[in-house]
Amino acid sequence: MYRFPDNLYADIRIEDVVSTTIAFENGKLRQNKTRAEKGAFLRIYDGRRWYYAATTELDRLQEELDSLAAMAEPNCDINETPVVKRFQVNRDEIIRFNENDIRKVPSSEKQEMLAGYLPLFDEANGIAVSKARYVDTHTEKWFYSSKGANIHYDYQHAGVSLLYTVNINEVPTNGFKQKFALDFDGIKGHHEEFRSDIRETLEYAKNAVPVEPGTYTCVLAPEVTGVFAHESFGHKSESDFMLGSENMRKEWAIGTKVGSDGLNIMDSGIHAGSGYVPYDDEGTKATKTYLVKNGILSGRLHSAATAAALEEEVTGNARAMNFEFEPIVRMTSTYIGGGNETFEELLRGAEGGIYIPSYNHGSGMSTFTIAPRTAYRIRDGKIAEPLRVSVISGNVMETLHKIDGATKDAPICSSSSGGCGKMEQWPLRVAFGGPCIRVRDITVQ
Repeated sequence: MYRFPDNLYADIRIEDVVSTTIAFENGKLRQNKTRAEKGAFLRIYDGRRWYYAATTELDRLQEELDSLAAMAEPNCDINETPVVKRFQVNRDEIIRFNENDIRKVPSSEKQEMLAGYLPLFDEANGIAVSKARYVDTHTEKWFYSSKGANIHYDYQHAGVSLLYTVNINEVPTNGFKQKFALDFDGIKGHHEEFRSDIRETLEYAKNAVPVEPGTYTCVLAPEVTGVFAHESFGHKSESDFMLGSENMRKEWAIGTKVGSDGLNIMDSGIHAGSGYVPYDDEGTKATKTYLVKNGILSGRLHSAATAAALEEEVTGNARAMNFEFEPIVRMTSTYIGGGNETFEELLRGAEGGIYIPSYNHGSGMSTFTIAPRTAYRIRDGKIAEPLRVSVISGNVMETLHKIDGATKDAPICSSSSGGCGKMEQWPLRVAFGGPCIRVRDITVQ
């Protein structure tokens, strides 16, 4: 084991990552690559400043640690500093993927599986461009600290996505469908589901008409609810945004009424899926953090440093994209809690509004915007004709008060590709979700 320096705080994070990417474009193989990386990130803290190093030379970690320690100033009270006092001392091993380790599946078998989905494009008329992509990753992490932390866990996922462009009536329509699983077998045999999605996209492209811009009541599907929670509220809950901003601290004071009475927004690394983080990159155990509880601002996301600065507790949200980066405050699985209505009841309460089942992208802080992939008129309490909608938007704090209905089921949606971006660290795997929600007074263009 490593010799940690006296009178300093230190930790070491080691990562072993193997990932595969296979891609077809218009039926032709464009990529089949497996990448393996193993490296470490080391930190020293003397109570005044941090000293960092990242390396792939794992046999020289002790030398790197000693070199960092030589630059720091020993502090006999280091364990009493506000930051170090918040570091947890967890000792745990969570190895879940020995039996179904995705690294054991030959690349040729992965390519063959992906190629089996390609005939779905040929069955459809009107697809101008088609892409099929397979990605997987297996990560093993170790974390050690001078306080005595000793953590070892693994994580993996696999995914298939079909992306295509339909060009009907001289208007391009993008289609996208993905399947996520924690092992290779979980992404096999979904042909009928993909086929159905392609058919729906073709029908949408044939019949969709431009929406009349205005203000509408919208019903959002779980995936769209999730991106709204992530983009509009999750990022604002990352507490490093508040450091140095007295105005933001006042605006986001715990106990402030920020939404309708039944609104609950949570973040948790406990859930299996792409937001699974049993321990963050400072060794803090995952928790379920209520950001909003019954419409009241109840918490925010923290690293040890931000928790110390705001005199709050750590939440398990100090994360780094990989071993080359220092941990910063990031989301894990961010989602809105379920309500008491059925989907049919939501629709009946949104007469003349718009149902949005999917999205292309979203963004937001004070103002959120979501670009729907598809959208439909709500008429007579049912989903009616398809509409072309460029963007929906609104003020975040106003919109949270206008959520007036939610279904009981609140699934968390995982993604096998892409991720969340912050500063130079992109993409970081996350998940988001929630129930179908009904929201009043959304600006639609």
